Amino acid sequence: MPNKMILATLVGAVLLVGCGESTKSNQSAPLPVVTTQNVQNVQHQQSKSYIGRTEAIEDTSITAQVSGYLQSRHFSEGQVVEKDQLLYSIEPSFYEAQVASAKANLSQARAALKKAQLDFARGQNLIKSNNISQAEFDALTSARQSANAMVDAGIAQVKVAEVNLSYTSIRAPFRGRISESKVSTGDLLSPSSGALTTLVSMDPIYTAFSISERERLLLGMDEIEGDGKDKSNGVDVRVILEDGRIYEHQGKLDYLGNRINLKTGTLNMRAIVANPQQRLLPGQHVRVELMEKQPTNVIVVPRKAVQTDLEGNFVMVVTKGNVAERRNVALGSQLPNGIIIRSGLDANEEIITQGLQRVRNGIPVQVDQTASIKQGE
Repeated sequence: MPNKMILATLVGAVLLVGCGESTKSNQSAPLPVVTTQNVQNVQHQQSKSYIGRTEAIEDTSITAQVSGYLQSRHFSEGQVVEKDQLLYSIEPSFYEAQVASAKANLSQARAALKKAQLDFARGQNLIKSNNISQAEFDALTSARQSANAMVDAGIAQVKVAEVNLSYTSIRAPFRGRISESKVSTGDLLSPSSGALTTLVSMDPIYTAFSISERERLLLGMDEIEGDGKDKSNGVDVRVILEDGRIYEHQGKLDYLGNRINLKTGTLNMRAIVANPQQRLLPGQHVRVELMEKQPTNVIVVPRKAVQTDLEGNFVMVVTKGNVAERRNVALGSQLPNGIIIRSGLDANEEIITQGLQRVRNGIPVQVDQTASIKQGE
């Protein structure tokens, strides 16, 4: 029994000595050395690019409105034609004869009206003296009204004939580029012949694309001004060609869809872009870049300062007394000098950029002033 007591006493002494050494070791452990950097405040224009396709504002098929033989064509295929420029001529002789006939009928109707008016005037004098009966006077009145109606019908027939005659000259409804002709001189044309050619406007031109609902909210196009007008004009539109070059003319949003596509979750949008040199053609693939007109102040930190765990993205900051503290952050776009912090950091905070391996939330740290100064330069 005495031997057991002596052994227990020795073991207890050894444990006490070990605990004392461990406590002393922890108290004397050096603080983690870290490098810090103040967050950067920079001017940034938020932007996003989308795949788009150009569309003509005006796109029409040129067709014949009357029947007849094609007399001549007055354009070169593929050229730019002006508004009201003559494109095709249909043999007009038949329609000229119709106009002449309608005018002759109108002259005849006017002559008949003149006689009916004279007969009515005489009848008014005769009925006063009872030289004609009331029935005879009523017949004169009816004849005058009928003659008036014939004149009106003659005027309408002349207008119809003149319109049909005008259709023998097929003209461009707007300025644009015309395609190849699908008919030749001497072909018999009619309204059922189909398209003779097509014409598309070139300047300006549309660029159509789609954006997601989230991106629409980020760009602020969900906000409405007091007058009920969309704030979409606060966004600049830049077109990037397929070879990567930036198109020299900026665009302007002119259409914002009124509903989200249930299949794709996107919203249709459209911009209008000047195209004086006609470098953009309808159906061309482009990239459409939307960006805020006015730059805003944003907080930027080096990408290496951002860590991720099960709770999300976070950075470590140095607070008063050189204590490390965790800040959960929401990330924005990646920039050449770092990544945008949308929320979670203040503009005057100091973040840890190196030495993060040994840093935990709430522990004191030692800041390497020399390295921190170099990073801030």
